[in-house]
Amino acid sequence: MMKSSGDKMRVRKAVIPAAGLGTRFLPATKAIPKEMIPIVDIPMIQHIVEEAVRSGIRDIVLVTARHKEAIENHFDYNYEIEDTLEKKGKQELADLSKAVGKLCNLISIRQKNPMGLGHAVLCAQPIIGNEPFAVLLGDDLIDSEIPCTQQLIDLYHEHQASVVGVMEVPMEEVSKYGIVGGKMLSERLMHVSHLVEKPAVGQSPSQFAIPGRYVLSPTIFDCLKNTKSGKGGEIQLTDGLQLLAERERLLAYQFMGTRYDTGDRLGFIDATLAFALKRPELAPGVRELMKKHLK
Repeated sequence: MMKSSGDKMRVRKAVIPAAGLGTRFLPATKAIPKEMIPIVDIPMIQHIVEEAVRSGIRDIVLVTARHKEAIENHFDYNYEIEDTLEKKGKQELADLSKAVGKLCNLISIRQKNPMGLGHAVLCAQPIIGNEPFAVLLGDDLIDSEIPCTQQLIDLYHEHQASVVGVMEVPMEEVSKYGIVGGKMLSERLMHVSHLVEKPAVGQSPSQFAIPGRYVLSPTIFDCLKNTKSGKGGEIQLTDGLQLLAERERLLAYQFMGTRYDTGDRLGFIDATLAFALKRPELAPGVRELMKKHLK
């Protein structure tokens, strides 16, 4: 296995690509970044950042685009709101607002051209440098006792190898995902030899799909630079990962937790209901509303 000088470093940074247009949620996303649409009362992007923070990461590299300033503002302090709340004696709400600003060190960088997920990750190289890092996609909300990213980081440190999080999907759904193939090392862990982006049913190397969690060695940057662009001039992260698997060890881990596809309208509703039902102050009312609408 070829080792980079960053292999023995701890994972301290995460990249969150957030440059997409969010057209599946129009007209809501005409003026609001899709990442700011809330699951109950917490923006989707905050759920993703909180997962990274719970995994021991403080530096978040947000790969963004024009008209996404609302995301950066959300993770900043808002003196006007917080001061007004404090003067009105609403200290709990003021503290809630301040807590978001304290969550992480947010570093924003622009993806000036929409050239695919692989290119978005490559845009973060000047900030990541020669260190291993996590990648969390904003459309994938994963609910788990141990954060999914933490599960992958632990494996990275144990094996000193890049790890992608995977979930088992029905064979009829493999064409929706990047699919990994290789040799199973244990019930949940695979040594990846190849990856296929959205394979046809019957041509898939497995039923293990990558829903949007990665911990990668900095070697991925060189792989992405040597990845040929495909349809629409986009550089696919899956293609870069294939080159990575050819250069050094790449693992896939079937993470523990429930994944919600919040980039899909039904998946978004599913996540909203699931997270509302976890809130003691909301759960009884939500159940009553569900009964009302199911009559």
